[in-house]
Amino acid sequence: MAMDGKDGLSVGAEAFLGVERSLTGRRWQSKPIDDRLAQAISQRLEVPDVVARAMVARGVDLDGAQSFLNPTLRELLPDPFHLRDIRKAAERLADAIAGGKAIGIFGDYDVDGATSSALLSRFLGAAGAEVLVHIPDRMTEGYGPNAPALLELQAKGAGVVVTVDCGITAFEALDAAASAGLDVIVVDHHAAEAGLPPAFAVVNPNRLDETSPHGHLAAVGVTFLLVVALHKVLRERGWFGAGRTAPDLLQWLDIVALGTICDVVPLVGVNRALAAQGLKVMARRTNPGIAALADVAGVKERLDAYHVGYILGPRVNAGGRVGQADLGVRLLSTADAGEAAHLAQLLDGYNKDRQEIEAAVLLAAIEQVESREADGPLIVAAGEDWHPGVIGIIAGRLKERYNRPACVIAIDGPEGKGSGRSVPGLDLGAAIIAARQAGLLTRGGGHAMAAGFSVPTERIEELRRFLGERLTAQMTGPLRPVLELDGGLDAGGATLDLVETLRRLGPFGSGNAEPRFAIMGARIVAPRIVGMGHVACQVSGRGGGRLKAIAFRAADSELGHALLANDGTPLHLAGTLRIDNWQGNTNVQLFIEDAASLL
Repeated sequence: MAMDGKDGLSVGAEAFLGVERSLTGRRWQSKPIDDRLAQAISQRLEVPDVVARAMVARGVDLDGAQSFLNPTLRELLPDPFHLRDIRKAAERLADAIAGGKAIGIFGDYDVDGATSSALLSRFLGAAGAEVLVHIPDRMTEGYGPNAPALLELQAKGAGVVVTVDCGITAFEALDAAASAGLDVIVVDHHAAEAGLPPAFAVVNPNRLDETSPHGHLAAVGVTFLLVVALHKVLRERGWFGAGRTAPDLLQWLDIVALGTICDVVPLVGVNRALAAQGLKVMARRTNPGIAALADVAGVKERLDAYHVGYILGPRVNAGGRVGQADLGVRLLSTADAGEAAHLAQLLDGYNKDRQEIEAAVLLAAIEQVESREADGPLIVAAGEDWHPGVIGIIAGRLKERYNRPACVIAIDGPEGKGSGRSVPGLDLGAAIIAARQAGLLTRGGGHAMAAGFSVPTERIEELRRFLGERLTAQMTGPLRPVLELDGGLDAGGATLDLVETLRRLGPFGSGNAEPRFAIMGARIVAPRIVGMGHVACQVSGRGGGRLKAIAFRAADSELGHALLANDGTPLHLAGTLRIDNWQGNTNVQLFIEDAASLL
């Protein structure tokens, strides 16, 4: 998961602090503010001016201000039956439950897939169904439903299978399932094509014939709506009662929040409510798997979106990337604290393995990118023996480093498995789908900001040109990377009170960026490399204040070099402020994202 600064077209506003090009190549801009609106929000909601101004900068108006600060499911959760096919899907699953038939779940191997699978499995189990779960192995099965796995679920007794976080482009596999008499319900959120796969039902807010305004939902959010719909259908049929207790769906919102935050969908509308309410459930540590994962990661404080996205999420993902694909869903599904602790330890170990593999592949990818001349808006790196489990992360790192969309391909003989990440304003998923329709890819799909695909090795260069042309056609002008800031502070102004006040704007993530400030005229004190290439230091302000700071994964970048080699020359530093609890002390720490010389 990444919560980066905005990359896109500069709107021509005056550069903040005069920074036209920072050390990471970005232009600094302050977020536009309507002062009168900020004052009105501050007065009506009785919030500090800094909170009101940040809300206005994030597009919040007076009517939506109360909902923004207090997002509730009662107000924001839509009627699930507004989605096409969802009643048909719920009725079919209710029939299977009443008939005592096993229900199969085929989930993706990432966090969104694991949380979707665990949520659906927990509800179906609580409703009295027998559940069979299959998570594909990334190396041997690849992404998405495959016919052998679906037919194996059928052979084990499943008369209906639900695919979660996948399936919308699995035409061949679902055709084979239909031919075998297996009903498949697709629950997905990825971009769809004009034709839908031959499934019993397709529940996806991003169907081209869908009118839902909730296309920003993660797969786990769509799955939650299916669970709500199924819960209602079972109630209507009188299933609950006579010894069967209707489960409380709110108890699983921690799982929904985990998937929603980690899939980097916009935290607006219903997503914001799911994340905010889910974090409250998570704080109660009622899910043994999430609690065990927090313990093994050493998180003692109350979990927030940062912990979920940067600490828990990568560990859940690690099983699908470099270990056992089903570990994440098993961890989130178990009610046994001992089993949860064991699974969390395994995932933590796989996460360490993933970090080592990632570091080696990232270095090779950077060397490859920098040996080529830039030839368009897209970066493509491909290599043999690159682990396919880390290519999505590497694509994200390259996107952050070069402020351009990036695709990374792991070549294995005649085929390469690829993953891509994009920047706002360029729809990579649409370009990938077009490439598949043009016959360049054997598989491919995704959404605007991320995509996955398989490509014949001999066609990689052709794919590079095709995607570059498609993305260029989407551009209305030259890409100009921008870092948006909420204001400037002296180091002494970054107080605990300020950070606590800004917490009211959370949860933070895509679509609701964490407030970002410039620490002006800062001096770097005692810089050093820590951990996996991070640069830690102290920041001294003009007024004598001092602040802890760290720049993650920056040691080999221009930013990191500037921090490590600083001779006392003041810099403007841009980043986010967080509370740091270390050895019983509570302080503010700056997470450095960028730096610029004083003019």
